[in-house]
Amino acid sequence: MTAAARRALADAVHRPYWLDRPERPDPLPPLTGTDSADLAVVGGGYSGLWTALLAKQADPGRDVVVLEAGTCGWAASGRNGGFCAASLTHGSANGAALFPDEIVTLERLGRANLDDIGATVDRYGIDCDFRRTGELTVAVEPYQLAGIADDAALAARLGHPGILLDRDALRAEVDSPTYLGGFWDTDGVAMLDPARLAWGLRRVCLDLGVRVHEHTRVTGLHRDRAALCLRTPHGRLRADRVALATNAFPPLLRRLRHYLVPVYDYALMTEPLTPAQLAAVGWHNRQGISDAANQFHYYRRTADDRILFGGYDAVYHAGGRMTPALEHRTATFVRLAEHFRATFPQLDGVRFSHTWGGVIDTCTRFCAFHGTAYDGRLAYSAGFTGLGVGATRFGARVMLDLLAGADTELTRLALVRDRPVPFPPEPLRSAVIQLTRRSMARADANEGRRDAWLRTLDRLGLGFDS
Repeated sequence: MTAAARRALADAVHRPYWLDRPERPDPLPPLTGTDSADLAVVGGGYSGLWTALLAKQADPGRDVVVLEAGTCGWAASGRNGGFCAASLTHGSANGAALFPDEIVTLERLGRANLDDIGATVDRYGIDCDFRRTGELTVAVEPYQLAGIADDAALAARLGHPGILLDRDALRAEVDSPTYLGGFWDTDGVAMLDPARLAWGLRRVCLDLGVRVHEHTRVTGLHRDRAALCLRTPHGRLRADRVALATNAFPPLLRRLRHYLVPVYDYALMTEPLTPAQLAAVGWHNRQGISDAANQFHYYRRTADDRILFGGYDAVYHAGGRMTPALEHRTATFVRLAEHFRATFPQLDGVRFSHTWGGVIDTCTRFCAFHGTAYDGRLAYSAGFTGLGVGATRFGARVMLDLLAGADTELTRLALVRDRPVPFPPEPLRSAVIQLTRRSMARADANEGRRDAWLRTLDRLGLGFDS
């Protein structure tokens, strides 16, 4: 099978499919010289762009500047699977375990957040193929069926629409011989084109008067009397308030390094499928799909009838090392191609056009945390752990409330007030992460039975994921 996988990958280019298109916008000039702003946003991905957009909507006269080290959307915002979830907590089950007293509130806020994303896409004409198709969680091993039934029961208790599917009903939706059953969350996830969402948000920010400087890496931050000063290679920006939206990249606040690790995630994109190939799979409702394993896959159809297939390997490099060379991992691409062929054997012979990797900001509780520094002049939101397409907008609202010093429903949440347990320092950090990955793989191979290490992490509410 490896030889077949390598043939399927033979012509693939190593570039993120979403970003490899001629409609990507031309870069904006970097910051040069000395400037000032009411609000400086560091980072031009979803988190930063939503912060800038919401700030201008609330106060059109506010001077907002975005500083982006690359181009807007070039990192995780342009490399993900395009699953825009309502959940703010990496799934209702994780949220209920971490925040049992406020899970109903968090679910309500998350659904409203997803509604507002859709409304923003419509209001500003953002062409990102936003479709609220929902997501299928599928069992590919018998032991996973019980967990999926539990998820369906929790969704029902929370009042969320969904359908529990047996093997035949699931295969009538999407035909894979690996499927044993599943749960269709029919309303809690929208599928979209991630790069076009980022580019659309960038365009809206510019239209609203936000000043955006790309290829402007912020190299330092210090207090400057009653303001904060951001240093860049060719200039300085003095701002009354700062929103830090760098996520997986080395933070300007040293304290955040204890809570975040960069994890590499990988994906493949097929060539466009023919009508006959599509008919062999079904998938007429275009749901996003993920399986219920610890080392899980996620996959979806695109607007041009390709299939994105990613996940499984979540790779941390000792010391939190990050370099463009780590975005290419042949062994993982071959493994994903083999898994794709096992999932859809009727698509034998389909080739892949693109392979790529990217970094996710992971924290021990799987969902974002928030806070302030410099006497409330700086706010941050980080640790989205692969679920940032939707949750970053919520995080932007939190940052703006924190910067305003406002007592709101959001700032009173334990989700906002509490911090995750920090990762240990190196070299213990690497050892703990690798031990966790091995234990997760053993659990997948052993009918889901979790060893003593994973049970300990469960009791402490800790984990490692992409």
